Amino acid sequence: MEAGTNVLLVDDDAVAIPPTVHDLASFRAWTYEDDFPQSGRIDFVSGNIEVDMSPENVLFHSLPKTEVSRVIANTVKLRQLGMVGIDRKRIASVPGDLSAEPDLVFIRYETLKCGAVRLVPGAGKGPHDYIEIEGSPDLVVEIVSRSSVKKDMHRLPPTYFAAGVGEFWLVDVRPGCFLFQIHHRGDAAWAPAPPREDGWQWSRVLDRWYRLEQHELPGGIWTYDLIERE
Repeated sequence: MEAGTNVLLVDDDAVAIPPTVHDLASFRAWTYEDDFPQSGRIDFVSGNIEVDMSPENVLFHSLPKTEVSRVIANTVKLRQLGMVGIDRKRIASVPGDLSAEPDLVFIRYETLKCGAVRLVPGAGKGPHDYIEIEGSPDLVVEIVSRSSVKKDMHRLPPTYFAAGVGEFWLVDVRPGCFLFQIHHRGDAAWAPAPPREDGWQWSRVLDRWYRLEQHELPGGIWTYDLIERE
């Protein structure tokens, strides 16, 4: 890699970054290749390659991600709004200097039709073998994990904003934490959606109110309910 490109959270025994990868364009070209790693999360964020090979925590990452994804995906499907991608759905933005795999990404059909987002096939693949979403998705969700706190809460949000993402949700349910925050686009940065006294927050993109609840069951098992209403 050329000087100026940093590698964060990398396990050198697990990921070998080609010496030709030194900027967003070369990183994206690498993601199109068959030898790009098929496990872990490897993102390019504002000039840095961020590699996280940590296993996903079942109670505090996998379960809340499943619940949030279930509700959003059902709403999008029932209302025929667009397409929802969960895990390993890579988004890329030249203005945002970004190539990342959010926990969830939603794109309206209208956003695709107007060209604000386009689907990109991999190198040497067929015309419909899309592996990347380029442009400005309507909604991105990140679930905070122990290994991704600074990335999810500090480095990714301004990058998603620069990429033109329409709305950003941040969820953190690790022990001792409980954060469910919908962010709207402001003039120059994300603006938290003002919560009502009963915890409801408005999604401009989905045109619905949402509240996340966390419940502890016997045996130390946690469950989550993302409640939706008009």
